[in-house]
Amino acid sequence: MKNSPQAVQVLVVDDEQDIRDGSERILSRMGCSVFKAGRGEEGLDILSREAVDIVLLDLKMPGMDGMEVLSRIQSGDQQILVIVITGFATVETAIEAMKQGAYDFIPKPFEPDQLRIVINRAREKIRLTREAEELIRERKRTLADLGAEKSRIHTIIESLPSGLVVTNTEGEVVLMNPSFRRRLGLASNRKPGEPISAYVDNAEFCSLVKGISSGRIADSGEVQTCEFSLSDEKYLMARGRPVLGEGKECLGAVINLVDISAIKVLDRLKSEFVAKVSHELRSPLSTIHEQLALVIKDMTEDESQQDQYILSRAKEKTQGLISLIGDLLDLSRIEAGNAGQQPRPVQVEKLLSSIVDFIGARAQAKQQSLVFNPPSIPLPPVTADPVALESIFGNLITNAINYTQEGGEIRVQVKRTDDRLCITVSDNGFGIESKHLENIFKRFYRVKNEKTRFITGTGLGLPIVKGLLDEWGGSIRVESTVGKGSVFTVYLPLEE
Repeated sequence: MKNSPQAVQVLVVDDEQDIRDGSERILSRMGCSVFKAGRGEEGLDILSREAVDIVLLDLKMPGMDGMEVLSRIQSGDQQILVIVITGFATVETAIEAMKQGAYDFIPKPFEPDQLRIVINRAREKIRLTREAEELIRERKRTLADLGAEKSRIHTIIESLPSGLVVTNTEGEVVLMNPSFRRRLGLASNRKPGEPISAYVDNAEFCSLVKGISSGRIADSGEVQTCEFSLSDEKYLMARGRPVLGEGKECLGAVINLVDISAIKVLDRLKSEFVAKVSHELRSPLSTIHEQLALVIKDMTEDESQQDQYILSRAKEKTQGLISLIGDLLDLSRIEAGNAGQQPRPVQVEKLLSSIVDFIGARAQAKQQSLVFNPPSIPLPPVTADPVALESIFGNLITNAINYTQEGGEIRVQVKRTDDRLCITVSDNGFGIESKHLENIFKRFYRVKNEKTRFITGTGLGLPIVKGLLDEWGGSIRVESTVGKGSVFTVYLPLEE
């Protein structure tokens, strides 16, 4: 960053004109130079030409979204502080943005004072970072020296608003600031010198710190992250990087702690809201659906075809809403960690055979061939919730039927590969363009073209599949060619 500490340049990237203009007025009065962009591509173009210090970035924009812009910024200049602008519906994306290196976030709509506070905090970090860089250039110090000497850089670290801890190669704390002590509830006079586990009672966090400190987790250019909870209401996110010497050897780790409790609370409120609304709607919709079915059944041939069509469409739409509500409830359970809570040994080949038999009638209605190829030898069972497994493979096979033309073929196979079971669901249907593949596991995302626009669905089936697999350490891969079909491959871990 080439500017003086006072001359901070800010880029506002938001598709709303009012947000851009309002932010410019506030920031200009604070002495900042302001650039504005209405789209992600325009913002990246400005960044390529101007020495920007802070980026106010909207996550939801047409074209290139905020997450992709953030990724481009991180790959180019990680010194730029990115403050994401998020709404209630993008809380999860805000958490993901923080994991990807965003400095802070501000909820939309925001008041002028909120923007001033966030920008002033970022300006202070820029000022402190520049001073720290200058001090480091003036005099090289070892990590052990930092914990003992009464220096300006020590004062800077002590005044940082986020928790900071530095460890040596053994994972022992050599420096921690007051904010770190406060966030972990440590005594203000607690001294460094002990292993990190003596300060933080969380196995995942301690494992991350020790891995970075010892060099087992190499510096790949990406910030290592870890979320953990100290209580029901306090959540922290740790971001760590190794500290490298002149010869690129690992000298230890520096860990930054950020309080994400507010984001977690909003996330929980959102999930509770979705679950409550879904429960309240499902019962009356089911009643309406049943009544429509009875009316259609009792209609005589004298009834007009238009009346029959209207009632059939109404019945179809209510069924679609019921399916959507069911998917939303499944997602809420996954987010709350309540999915797959009754694991037991399951013979996957038997489960797949029963699913194929059950769904076979739907394939026959489209004159499709739905074939299950069982393994030649019995496979070991997997430990999982059979209901969740039914949801995973039921969604994949149903999707294959829906997105395959009449007379097409769907094939289900299972085999063992090393310590995993490999299950494939393949079809010779419409296929998916490569540009859509990275988005199909996002919520409500649906591929629409001339062949698929009449297919009904919620766009939640694949996100549910991925969410359930993530719960058990499983994974899914997709390969597809337009006009030739798709292959979805699920990997389930086997116990040793």
